[in-house]
Amino acid sequence: MRRLPIPQPIPQLHPLRDTSSARTTIQEFPGRRLRITIDHAPLEGVTPDMLLWWFSHIGDTMTYAGQTYPRYRVWHPLDHIHWELKREAPGGGAAEGARFRIVEAMGRSEAHYVDSIDRVEKLDRTGIRLVLRVAGAQLFQLEHTWSEGRGRTHYVSVLDLGSRSRLGYPVNAYLRKHVFGAGMPEAWLKHNIEEVGLFEHILPELYEREHAGKRNRS
Repeated sequence: MRRLPIPQPIPQLHPLRDTSSARTTIQEFPGRRLRITIDHAPLEGVTPDMLLWWFSHIGDTMTYAGQTYPRYRVWHPLDHIHWELKREAPGGGAAEGARFRIVEAMGRSEAHYVDSIDRVEKLDRTGIRLVLRVAGAQLFQLEHTWSEGRGRTHYVSVLDLGSRSRLGYPVNAYLRKHVFGAGMPEAWLKHNIEEVGLFEHILPELYEREHAGKRNRS
């Protein structure tokens, strides 16, 4: 795939959460495997239904800062580059079984540039799981889990990098050097805390506006 340039950022209208707002761990496992866990501060005014709807319609546009932008760009105005539905789900659209192309640069750095195509192995009211497999071996998994509280949602992100196979060490070593190299775990952690935190600011109003429009048309 052609490498996409990092575009100029779109306006940042809302504050980004600091890493201190979440409980985080970066763990090393045998065979050069890596796990990053983020227990985010609760998302006020956000529900699991809103999150499920967001990821099911992430390829659409929205009005933001007086203009129309791809929703994916608005989700992180600085770091997000491109989202593409590379393959629809068996039942159509962005659902379980679809493949998402995700292009982003953590901290707007070329050194922390990611362009991946991941399969959506789960997408429901409890969360989303994205997986990359090569020759049947799982090399990457990112799972976001949601649970509803009173007027808020608890959101946990877990990234697993590396194969568990006995023969996976050379592949894992390559991933840790060329894909998730020095500084990348910390950069991804910061990026994820920022983008998840922005849901508080962009999602409730968008969700209500979209669904109010549907109610008015019915």
